[in-house]
Amino acid sequence: MGIKAALPKYEIYFYNTVLCLAMFWATSWIFEVSSSNANRKTFKTSVKPGWYYFGRKMETADFEWLMWFSTFRDHIIFALSGHVLFAKICSMLAPQYRSLVYMVYGLLAVWTSMGWTYVTLILSHCILLYSISLVKIRWLCFVTGLCTLATFKCEPFISWQAGFVEGDFELRPVFFYGGCGFTIMRCMSFALENCERKDGNYNILELLKYNFYLPFFYFGPIMTFDKFYVQVNRCDLTRKEREMWNINLQGVIHLIVIIVVDILFHFMYILTIPTDLKLMKHLSDWALVGLAYFNLVYDWVKAAVMFGVINTVSRLDHLDPPKPPKCITMLYVFAETHFDRGINDWLCKYVYNYLGGKHENMVEELVATLCTFGITILWLGPCQVVLIWAFLNCFGLNFELWTAKFFSVEPFSSFEMAMSEAMSRRIRAIFNTFNFWSIVLYNVLALNSLDFAKLVAKRLLLKGFPITTILVMFVTYCLIQVIKEQERRQALIDNPDPLPPAPPPNAAISPTTSATAPTGAQPVADPSKEKAE
Repeated sequence: MGIKAALPKYEIYFYNTVLCLAMFWATSWIFEVSSSNANRKTFKTSVKPGWYYFGRKMETADFEWLMWFSTFRDHIIFALSGHVLFAKICSMLAPQYRSLVYMVYGLLAVWTSMGWTYVTLILSHCILLYSISLVKIRWLCFVTGLCTLATFKCEPFISWQAGFVEGDFELRPVFFYGGCGFTIMRCMSFALENCERKDGNYNILELLKYNFYLPFFYFGPIMTFDKFYVQVNRCDLTRKEREMWNINLQGVIHLIVIIVVDILFHFMYILTIPTDLKLMKHLSDWALVGLAYFNLVYDWVKAAVMFGVINTVSRLDHLDPPKPPKCITMLYVFAETHFDRGINDWLCKYVYNYLGGKHENMVEELVATLCTFGITILWLGPCQVVLIWAFLNCFGLNFELWTAKFFSVEPFSSFEMAMSEAMSRRIRAIFNTFNFWSIVLYNVLALNSLDFAKLVAKRLLLKGFPITTILVMFVTYCLIQVIKEQERRQALIDNPDPLPPAPPPNAAISPTTSATAPTGAQPVADPSKEKAE
């Protein structure tokens, strides 16, 4: 059935009410646990005195969040402000050279923060992959890039290359691995796009402009070279109507979200509690389920804000960066599960879609997913948790295709065609409910720990059965229906139903013809506009 299948309004209101009450109930449990255990010994390292106005301790367990918005906030603002200033001056005086100014400023910023030996290391990787790209053999570029990426994941290559970094400061390992890892992925994108180019080769200067664009250098996101090349060399820098208003609005929204998250850190210790297994064994089922869910929501918020700040700067440079990741609350299929849309776009363009084709053949899909998650494992760093996470998500992605193929044959397809669209939507939501919690548990495994994921799974499926299991699944079913309703409304906006054709202007209307003629022509649905779920 189509994505535009509607449900009665009272049913949607009921789902929203149940969902809000369940969220409030789970939040109250987590708040209770956080307040009663603020002085716990295991919390001393990550729960510290917070803002004076609240008189409560604040959670400081997330290094990335503190780095961006507390510890090194001034340094990051200073570097990005300098980039915006020089970019604006260049765009006003000599817009044709703005990409060169981006490269020079980024190169000097990296040199200042990490030293000239680190810049030399980065340049050596760029030259190596550029030289391989001149051969224009796709598989050779892939092998060289992945081997180069592997040198940052295993000894003794890590220690040897880390020796090129000068100084000893707190952000040294973050800058080192972030800059090197994203450099390799950008160089591979350049090499693969150069293989696709039929007339000549791209200049190495284009690779350096692409790689040393400062907002993307250390933390991403990755924009594929073909998109970056077209956008950064565009001479027409006129903006669309209300574009600057939208950029300013996004900046204000990010600032508000940062403040709200810092306030919530005073009341909900969602990152510290999962590290204390003794405490979690005494928590209620709702508190555990809420912790698992809110951990994923927080990780999405963090990624959306950090990438959003960088994207705001790049939009000031007249670029169209990758969008923030899709909210975990809106995910109920494995095909849309990702926390970094830049990496996701890179993998889909060069691996998943390239090998999977139309994603209809099960063998091709299996090969494509295995290769995609193989590269993802190398990107994240091979370890037990990453391997388990990759296996489960790879299985989930293929299982979705197998299930869709199975239910598309007789007699299941006839059953669905015989029922109403609303009933089909309800049945699909039941299956999506189990899919949603598979996604949650698989990703909690990667974001927290294997022990936390196992504890949540046991409490949800075994010890809490049947009461907790049924209640949580019912609330999740309500969530899925709310998501589907939002998707339905968006589909109606993006692709409205065709209007009935207007009657001819010279048609004569008589009492006899008006009695026999139909009252109005029925719109004919265009099959190409139907969207499959």
